[in-house]
Amino acid sequence: MRRYRNAKIIATLGPASSSAATIEALCRAGADVFRFNFSHGSHEDHRERYDIVRAIEKKLDRPIAILMDLQGPKLRVGTFAGGKVQLKAGQRLRLDMDPAPGNEERAPLLHPEVYSALTAGTELLLDDGKIRLRVESHGPDFAETVVLTGGPLSDKKGLNVPDVVLPISALTEKDRRDLQFGLDLGVDWVALSFVQRPEDVAEARKLVAGRAAIISKLEKPSAIDKLTEIIELSDAVMVARGDLGVESPPENVPILQKRIVQACRHVGKPVVVATQMLESMVQSPAPTRAEASDVATAIYDGADAVMLSAESAAGAYPVEAVSMMDKIIQRVEKDDTYRMIMEAGREAPENTAADAISAAARQVALTLRAAAVVTFTSSGSTTLRAARERPLVPVVCLTADRRVARRLVLAWGTHCTVTTELTSFGEMVEKACRIALDQEIAKVGERLVITAGVPFGTPGTTNILRIAWVEEYC
Repeated sequence: MRRYRNAKIIATLGPASSSAATIEALCRAGADVFRFNFSHGSHEDHRERYDIVRAIEKKLDRPIAILMDLQGPKLRVGTFAGGKVQLKAGQRLRLDMDPAPGNEERAPLLHPEVYSALTAGTELLLDDGKIRLRVESHGPDFAETVVLTGGPLSDKKGLNVPDVVLPISALTEKDRRDLQFGLDLGVDWVALSFVQRPEDVAEARKLVAGRAAIISKLEKPSAIDKLTEIIELSDAVMVARGDLGVESPPENVPILQKRIVQACRHVGKPVVVATQMLESMVQSPAPTRAEASDVATAIYDGADAVMLSAESAAGAYPVEAVSMMDKIIQRVEKDDTYRMIMEAGREAPENTAADAISAAARQVALTLRAAAVVTFTSSGSTTLRAARERPLVPVVCLTADRRVARRLVLAWGTHCTVTTELTSFGEMVEKACRIALDQEIAKVGERLVITAGVPFGTPGTTNILRIAWVEEYC
């Protein structure tokens, strides 16, 4: 099941994609990573899907990554006496800690941490920004607001507080329970929602304790102010354009997307672009032209992966959505303009032996028209540095650690294979040639550019580059 593209596809599993047949169809159509959204579903639901994915992984003999997406501290108003109210611009609305159902004059907001962070003039957004309020006055358990943009407001709608760093952890008690469950289950990636500051990532990293990789979802404008530090503490980053698009003006979101993607590419960490990429395919078998262009833009920017949410989790055409995304990526990556953009945007290697060899491997592969760059890795760092170079050929990752192989599935251009431990340099070269031939990545007579670190099994010691003819060993 070799992929003939470099960017990866994350597909969210849900009610429309819970059966073994559908999940396997999604994988065959192009899904590389499966997202488990812990905002929905029970632990038993996720366990069943986990077992299905792992069974399919064994059947297809291909590493598949599982990403658990934590709900995070989602703020919501309470309920209303009639189920909803109609708010008008200019009217006053009180928010308070009284759990009694609200009306046109007041609404329950049972989040004391919000009130402590407010100032006069702060704007509050309700229902994905459809309702806008401005704070006139506030206390420790209330806020008097005026409605700037009115409309219907129903029970349990979300609240966003733009440009305010709230004194709350990115991990709720529910998240902590879910995280422990997911780690015990064996997930490969943990997506941390509503990251506001580097300390949020540091807190999660202590709890994860190396059992999974961490992907920080950037949904708050305040996170952009600490972008460099958050990326440094994360294993990957997601441009979560849903809430980011609510709290930031729409015209800013494309700029933020490019900025985040570029910052991640600079340091060689995977970056995912997500939310509403093929939204119309929830109900339609084909996307709009604008959606196809949106996916293409993320690929032209150099994103490592693009993600489907409701399209694959709850839509009527989950497999078709993955297949369409696969087609768009393949088409873009064959475009001469795409290659020109990748060449122009290539980052200069850092002053390390690993980067020098990774940069040389890309250039050697280009000059010799090699079939692939092959990396041997114990921690994943060698493969990530090779992927950072964005070579013209696949980056074949060989590792003895299945967990490392699964995590690296998310990275651009990687073709991950689990192999046995190596005992000699000659064995390394022979194994690289055999695997490349067996998996139809190289043909007899073609060359491979092989990088590794010696002594084997020592993380971060990429120090060897070797050119090998496939027929010499196969």
